[in-house]
Amino acid sequence: MLTKGFEIGNKVAVLDDALNGRVINIIGDEILVETTDGMVFKFKAPEIVKIEVDQHELSKFTDINNPLLKDKIAQATSTKTAFKKHKNEVILEVDLHINKLTKSTKNMDNYDMLNLQLDTAKNKIEYAISKKISKIVFIHGVGEGVLKSELQRLLKKYPIKFYDASYKKYGLGATEVYVFQNSN
Repeated sequence: MLTKGFEIGNKVAVLDDALNGRVINIIGDEILVETTDGMVFKFKAPEIVKIEVDQHELSKFTDINNPLLKDKIAQATSTKTAFKKHKNEVILEVDLHINKLTKSTKNMDNYDMLNLQLDTAKNKIEYAISKKISKIVFIHGVGEGVLKSELQRLLKKYPIKFYDASYKKYGLGATEVYVFQNSN
């Protein structure tokens, strides 16, 4: 059977999506997964992976020989940054990791944490625009990519350009933002 290795109750993550949850049923070659917010999805075994440890633990042991990671490193070292660096340039670095924004996440669900992170990003963008700071680096981490994609959606609402930040300086988990300034 194609569902080999999966059992009801296994923690799983979806390979091509930012979903994870628990196996609640196996019907033939389909695996039913219930996400943390109660939604149920059907997947084939090759579309999901078992999670043995929490996501933050997984990122500590990422396979350095992963072809996608190697491509990302090659791309980062072969292309120059889209921004020209000037002496005395002010760069606003904003760490959006939740533990940097609040003392405790007790009584906060994922939605609350994401909103706090996005509100912080929005406030920093507006601050940079008002103070004529032309560059911001948002450090969001790798994780499942939810914060990065939501951050990009927020950034599209402003007169800015954004790119992956320097791999050498920030790794894979940062976005560099160039804020266009009015000349007046």
